[in-house]
Amino acid sequence: MTMRSRFRGFLPVIVDMETGGFSSSTDAVLELAATIVRMDDAGHIAVHETHSFNVAPFEGANIEQSALDFTGIDPWHPFREAHSEKDALGELFQIVRREIRDQECTRAILVGHNAHFDAGFLNAAVERCEIKRNPFHPFSHFDTATLSGLAYGQTVLAKSCFEAGIPFDNEQAHSAAYDAERTAELFCGIVNRWQMLGGWAPSNASSID
Repeated sequence: MTMRSRFRGFLPVIVDMETGGFSSSTDAVLELAATIVRMDDAGHIAVHETHSFNVAPFEGANIEQSALDFTGIDPWHPFREAHSEKDALGELFQIVRREIRDQECTRAILVGHNAHFDAGFLNAAVERCEIKRNPFHPFSHFDTATLSGLAYGQTVLAKSCFEAGIPFDNEQAHSAAYDAERTAELFCGIVNRWQMLGGWAPSNASSID
Protein backbone atom coordinates (compact mmCIF):
# COMPACT_ATOMS: atom_id res chain seq x y z
CA MET A 1 0.00 0.00 0.00
CA THR A 2 1.41 3.36 -1.03
CA MET A 3 0.41 7.02 -0.99
CA ARG A 4 0.60 6.90 -4.77
CA SER A 5 -2.21 4.36 -5.01
CA ARG A 6 -4.33 6.07 -2.33
CA PHE A 7 -4.55 9.50 -3.96
CA ARG A 8 -4.24 8.69 -7.67
CA GLY A 9 -0.57 9.51 -7.83
CA PHE A 10 -0.81 12.70 -5.77
CA LEU A 11 1.16 13.39 -2.60
CA PRO A 12 -0.95 15.39 -0.12
CA VAL A 13 1.12 18.15 1.51
CA ILE A 14 -0.56 20.24 4.20
CA VAL A 15 0.17 23.95 3.77
CA ASP A 16 -0.58 26.94 5.97
CA MET A 17 0.35 30.55 5.31
CA GLU A 18 0.08 33.58 7.56
CA THR A 19 -0.32 36.75 5.55
CA GLY A 20 -0.67 40.51 5.74
CA GLY A 21 -4.25 40.47 4.49
CA PHE A 22 -6.69 38.66 2.22
CA SER A 23 -5.46 39.72 -1.23
CA SER A 24 -2.92 37.30 -2.66
CA SER A 25 -1.81 39.76 -5.34
CA THR A 26 -1.02 42.67 -3.02
CA ASP A 27 -0.60 41.38 0.55
CA ALA A 28 2.56 39.96 2.08
CA VAL A 29 3.26 36.34 2.93
CA LEU A 30 4.66 36.41 6.49
CA GLU A 31 4.92 32.73 7.42
CA LEU A 32 4.88 29.55 5.37
CA ALA A 33 4.66 25.99 6.70
CA ALA A 34 4.18 22.58 5.14
CA THR A 35 3.57 19.26 6.87
CA ILE A 36 4.55 15.99 5.22
CA VAL A 37 2.44 12.91 5.86
CA ARG A 38 3.35 9.28 5.27
CA MET A 39 1.44 6.02 5.02
CA ASP A 40 1.99 2.73 6.84
CA ASP A 41 1.50 -0.77 5.43
CA ALA A 42 -2.13 -0.80 6.54
CA GLY A 43 -2.93 2.29 4.51
CA HIS A 44 -3.17 4.66 7.50
CA ILE A 45 -1.59 8.09 7.12
CA ALA A 46 0.11 10.10 9.86
CA VAL A 47 2.13 13.28 10.32
CA HIS A 48 5.80 12.81 9.49
CA GLU A 49 7.43 16.25 9.76
CA THR A 50 6.79 19.97 9.40
CA HIS A 51 8.94 22.58 7.68
CA SER A 52 8.33 26.25 8.39
CA PHE A 53 9.75 29.58 7.27
CA ASN A 54 9.43 33.17 8.37
CA VAL A 55 9.06 35.17 5.18
CA ALA A 56 10.14 38.74 4.49
CA PRO A 57 7.44 40.89 2.84
CA PHE A 58 8.09 41.37 -0.86
CA GLU A 59 8.92 44.87 -2.04
CA GLY A 60 5.79 47.04 -2.08
CA ALA A 61 3.70 44.47 -0.22
CA ASN A 62 0.62 45.62 1.65
CA ILE A 63 0.32 44.60 5.32
CA GLU A 64 -2.91 45.31 7.16
CA GLN A 65 -2.55 46.18 10.84
CA SER A 66 -5.62 44.08 11.57
CA ALA A 67 -3.80 41.04 10.15
CA LEU A 68 -0.80 41.65 12.42
CA ASP A 69 -3.10 42.10 15.42
CA PHE A 70 -4.78 38.78 14.55
CA THR A 71 -1.61 36.72 14.09
CA GLY A 72 0.67 38.53 16.53
CA ILE A 73 3.45 38.57 13.94
CA ASP A 74 5.99 41.40 13.92
CA PRO A 75 7.38 41.35 10.36
CA TRP A 76 10.27 43.61 11.33
CA HIS A 77 11.43 41.80 14.46
CA PRO A 78 15.25 41.54 14.31
CA PHE A 79 15.27 37.89 15.39
CA ARG A 80 12.77 36.61 12.79
CA GLU A 81 15.55 35.49 10.43
CA ALA A 82 13.11 35.84 7.57
CA HIS A 83 13.69 34.31 4.15
CA SER A 84 12.79 36.00 0.90
CA GLU A 85 9.72 34.52 -0.78
CA LYS A 86 11.89 33.01 -3.51
CA ASP A 87 14.30 31.37 -1.05
CA ALA A 88 11.51 30.03 1.17
CA LEU A 89 9.60 28.59 -1.77
CA GLY A 90 12.76 27.20 -3.35
CA GLU A 91 13.74 25.35 -0.19
CA LEU A 92 10.22 24.08 0.42
CA PHE A 93 9.80 22.91 -3.16
CA GLN A 94 13.05 20.94 -2.95
CA ILE A 95 11.71 19.14 0.13
CA VAL A 96 8.38 18.44 -1.56
CA ARG A 97 9.97 17.18 -4.78
CA ARG A 98 12.21 14.86 -2.77
CA GLU A 99 9.16 13.48 -0.95
CA ILE A 100 7.28 13.04 -4.23
CA ARG A 101 10.20 10.97 -5.52
CA ASP A 102 10.59 8.94 -2.33
CA GLN A 103 6.87 8.11 -2.17
CA GLU A 104 6.75 7.39 -5.92
CA CYS A 105 4.07 9.99 -6.56
CA THR A 106 3.68 12.16 -9.65
CA ARG A 107 2.82 15.53 -8.11
CA ALA A 108 1.94 17.20 -4.82
CA ILE A 109 -1.58 18.33 -4.00
CA LEU A 110 -2.12 21.11 -1.48
CA VAL A 111 -4.18 20.32 1.60
CA GLY A 112 -5.37 23.32 3.57
CA HIS A 113 -8.07 24.55 5.88
CA ASN A 114 -9.95 26.79 3.46
CA ALA A 115 -7.44 25.58 0.91
CA HIS A 116 -8.32 28.16 -1.74
CA PHE A 117 -6.80 30.87 0.51
CA ASP A 118 -3.40 29.19 0.92
CA ALA A 119 -3.34 28.01 -2.70
CA GLY A 120 -4.08 31.53 -3.91
CA PHE A 121 -1.20 33.01 -1.94
CA LEU A 122 1.14 30.17 -2.91
CA ASN A 123 0.39 30.54 -6.62
CA ALA A 124 0.70 34.33 -6.45
CA ALA A 125 4.11 34.05 -4.78
CA VAL A 126 5.25 31.49 -7.35
CA GLU A 127 4.26 33.87 -10.15
CA ARG A 128 5.86 36.85 -8.41
CA CYS A 129 9.14 34.96 -7.98
CA GLU A 130 9.03 33.61 -11.55
CA ILE A 131 9.45 30.04 -10.32
CA LYS A 132 9.05 27.67 -13.26
CA ARG A 133 8.85 24.32 -11.46
CA ASN A 134 6.00 24.26 -8.96
CA PRO A 135 5.50 20.72 -7.58
CA PHE A 136 1.89 21.42 -6.57
CA HIS A 137 -1.12 20.84 -8.80
CA PRO A 138 -2.10 24.29 -10.13
CA PHE A 139 -5.79 24.18 -9.24
CA SER A 140 -6.82 20.98 -7.43
CA HIS A 141 -6.75 20.99 -3.62
CA PHE A 142 -8.04 19.05 -0.62
CA ASP A 143 -9.96 21.35 1.74
CA THR A 144 -10.21 20.22 5.37
CA ALA A 145 -12.93 22.79 6.11
CA THR A 146 -15.17 20.93 3.65
CA LEU A 147 -14.04 17.51 4.86
CA SER A 148 -14.62 18.52 8.49
CA GLY A 149 -18.10 19.75 7.67
CA LEU A 150 -18.86 16.30 6.31
CA ALA A 151 -17.10 14.30 9.03
CA TYR A 152 -17.78 16.40 12.15
CA GLY A 153 -20.34 19.07 11.30
CA GLN A 154 -17.76 21.82 11.91
CA THR A 155 -15.77 24.06 9.57
CA VAL A 156 -13.68 26.19 11.97
CA LEU A 157 -10.28 24.56 12.55
CA ALA A 158 -10.35 24.76 16.36
CA LYS A 159 -13.91 23.38 16.56
CA SER A 160 -13.15 20.66 14.03
CA CYS A 161 -10.12 19.57 16.05
CA PHE A 162 -12.20 19.49 19.21
CA GLU A 163 -14.78 17.22 17.58
CA ALA A 164 -11.99 15.01 16.25
CA GLY A 165 -10.33 14.72 19.69
CA ILE A 166 -7.24 16.66 18.57
CA PRO A 167 -5.80 19.03 21.21
CA PHE A 168 -5.89 22.64 20.05
CA ASP A 169 -4.17 25.52 21.85
CA ASN A 170 -5.61 28.91 20.92
CA GLU A 171 -2.48 30.59 22.27
CA GLN A 172 -0.37 28.83 19.61
CA ALA A 173 -2.93 29.16 16.81
CA HIS A 174 -2.27 31.46 13.85
CA SER A 175 1.31 30.29 13.68
CA ALA A 176 1.76 28.67 10.27
CA ALA A 177 3.63 25.68 11.69
CA TYR A 178 1.06 25.03 14.43
CA ASP A 179 -1.94 25.39 12.15
CA ALA A 180 -0.34 23.21 9.46
CA GLU A 181 0.27 20.41 11.95
CA ARG A 182 -3.24 20.56 13.40
CA THR A 183 -4.69 20.63 9.87
CA ALA A 184 -2.52 17.64 8.98
CA GLU A 185 -3.73 15.71 12.02
CA LEU A 186 -7.31 16.55 11.08
CA PHE A 187 -6.80 15.44 7.49
CA CYS A 188 -5.15 12.18 8.54
CA GLY A 189 -7.92 11.48 11.03
CA ILE A 190 -10.66 11.97 8.46
CA VAL A 191 -8.91 9.88 5.80
CA ASN A 192 -8.20 7.06 8.27
CA ARG A 193 -11.71 7.16 9.72
CA TRP A 194 -13.19 6.90 6.24
CA GLN A 195 -11.12 3.79 5.62
CA MET A 196 -12.12 2.28 8.97
CA LEU A 197 -15.79 2.81 8.11
CA GLY A 198 -15.34 0.88 4.87
CA GLY A 199 -15.35 3.83 2.50
CA TRP A 200 -11.97 2.95 1.03
CA ALA A 201 -9.77 -0.10 1.35
CA PRO A 202 -6.39 -1.15 -0.05
CA SER A 203 -8.16 -3.59 -2.37
CA ASN A 204 -9.69 -0.58 -4.14
CA ALA A 205 -6.27 0.70 -5.17
CA SER A 206 -5.93 -1.27 -8.39
CA SER A 207 -5.15 1.76 -10.56
CA ILE A 208 -4.16 5.41 -10.31
CA ASP A 209 -5.62 6.33 -13.72
